[in-house]
Amino acid sequence: MRCRVAILAGGKGTRLAARTGGLPKPMTPILGKPVLEHQIELCKQYGFSEIALLVHYKSEAIEAYFGDGSKWGVSLVYVQEQDARGTAGALRDALYTLADRFLVLYADTYARVDLSRLWNFHSQSDAAGTLLLHPNDHPQDSDLVALDSNGCVTGIHPYPHAAGVDHANLVNAALYVLRRDALEDVIPAEGLHDLAKHTFPALLAKGRTLCGYVTPEYIKDMGTPARLDKVERDITVGLPERLSGDTPRHAVFLDRDGTLNHEVNHLNHPDQLQLFPGVTEAVHRLNRAGLLAIGVTNQPVVARGELTLAGLAKVHARLDTLLGAGGAYLDGMFVCHHHPDRGFEGEVAELKVVCSCRKPEPGMLNQATAQFNIDRRQSWMVGDTTSDILAGRRAGVRTILVRTGYGGRDYKYDVSPDFIADKLTDAIDWILAGHGRVTREMMPVAAAYANQRMILVGGASKTGKTSAANVLKELLEQAGRTTHVISLDGWLRPPEQRPEQQGVLHRYDVDTYRGELLPLVGASTRIEISQPVRDRISGEARGTRRFSVGPDDVIVVEGVTALLDDVLLSLTDARVMLCATEERRRARFVDEYLLRGAKPNEIDEKFASRELDEVAPIDAAGHAVAFQISL
Repeated sequence: MRCRVAILAGGKGTRLAARTGGLPKPMTPILGKPVLEHQIELCKQYGFSEIALLVHYKSEAIEAYFGDGSKWGVSLVYVQEQDARGTAGALRDALYTLADRFLVLYADTYARVDLSRLWNFHSQSDAAGTLLLHPNDHPQDSDLVALDSNGCVTGIHPYPHAAGVDHANLVNAALYVLRRDALEDVIPAEGLHDLAKHTFPALLAKGRTLCGYVTPEYIKDMGTPARLDKVERDITVGLPERLSGDTPRHAVFLDRDGTLNHEVNHLNHPDQLQLFPGVTEAVHRLNRAGLLAIGVTNQPVVARGELTLAGLAKVHARLDTLLGAGGAYLDGMFVCHHHPDRGFEGEVAELKVVCSCRKPEPGMLNQATAQFNIDRRQSWMVGDTTSDILAGRRAGVRTILVRTGYGGRDYKYDVSPDFIADKLTDAIDWILAGHGRVTREMMPVAAAYANQRMILVGGASKTGKTSAANVLKELLEQAGRTTHVISLDGWLRPPEQRPEQQGVLHRYDVDTYRGELLPLVGASTRIEISQPVRDRISGEARGTRRFSVGPDDVIVVEGVTALLDDVLLSLTDARVMLCATEERRRARFVDEYLLRGAKPNEIDEKFASRELDEVAPIDAAGHAVAFQISL
């Protein structure tokens, strides 16, 4: 029998001795089952039933447990290593039992990987081997692999790495498909030899091809107590299944400049890349939650001739290094190198084209969705420009505008985000917790008001009205009701025309918004209305946003005055009040006005003024509201 799988199962497990009681490492229990049993079951699941176990330390314990493998529906062959020869040496001594092409697994890793897909990927080439690669949260102490644009291995960078040198975060995950004939003249017949440190570099030196198979699937070394605990926690919360691809994955698409790192306008050197505070923690949280973190970035500097592809790779290697230092990684980075306009000195003519990948086109998101089997309905786009938001909208994912970078003030496209966050950390908070919590809070509202024409969502400044209104829109549209969210902030008067301490209604052009909204109630035909758009920082007018409202559509009107304007209150009894603690409102208020350039004493005075003319009357209006929701 020629085996299609070799499992390196000779380890002692010295660092795990306290857990194993002296058993060999492959018998280390993961949630009560030996890690080797998990691997054998994985092989069987994907149709690999002839398995060679390359054993050494206390092999009798392994053979006593697994026998001939028939209990698991597989056939096991034991290859006893007399003297420890390392991973490559053990494999060479077992070549006589192996098929022309075979899988190699390490018995100190837990894997949830589609082995058939890996096998078929390798079958499409005549490479000597295929290495499963993935980014991880500790690249600084991992063996890293470099690939060319065709996915071929160009270099292997073993740990430890040279100081000051950045590498892409592509880690050798210790799972391979290898050709037997490619190894016979490379691995010496005697001595200690390691596959990663010796065999693969030797194959490259002989001019033989190694391919990289990059995947977000779950595979982790569990060779220390801490790593074993982490693997068990991950399995318990379902992380391997979420990453497996058996069902569509959830993803967060991340713009680069202005979202992850400071916008410097045509960044063309690694030293210019500076992450915003909190970015590594935010991306790490996505990694731990099992959501793919995927970069999608327009890089016209390549088309303009200001940066080569090799130079861009160095920039992204620096990004990987900075994220990795904080225990975070991107599962993929998709780049548009094109630019539609000609006339730049040194430009690359073939990249000066109109393409389908440059945001706001959704090409990069579509490519990632196909490659990673992503569920658009459960995925997000986070960025700082209207191009990012429109790309996300066209790709069919939810969108969040962050107020770092351009903060949406590029005004290139007439598009509104689903949600707004001050920075990436807030956006990830919303994705991982806030959106679900608010959805649960708003579900009774949607059920109660499903047949209403107009719903008013009010509350003091910084209570979460806009986010709640957009969640309500999602719920109503899931129930089949076309819904429009109208923000009364569009009718805020210019800053110089907003008197303080004269009542909140005086800060709004109430007559104009009433003129737009009143005809909607009871209308039997489609009506076009216009909502002014103002710059959130300067307050300047930036055009209008038009809505085409059908006679059966729902209008959600949100704003501070929604529950204070008697005319609006006369139009509907469907009312929702958003509440928040003074501490939380103050923190959000301070962040907002610091962004606008206000001084601390000015912010304190303005907040105190709002407490008098906003909060008290809004609280008084609460008695006429069926739903009061605290966020």
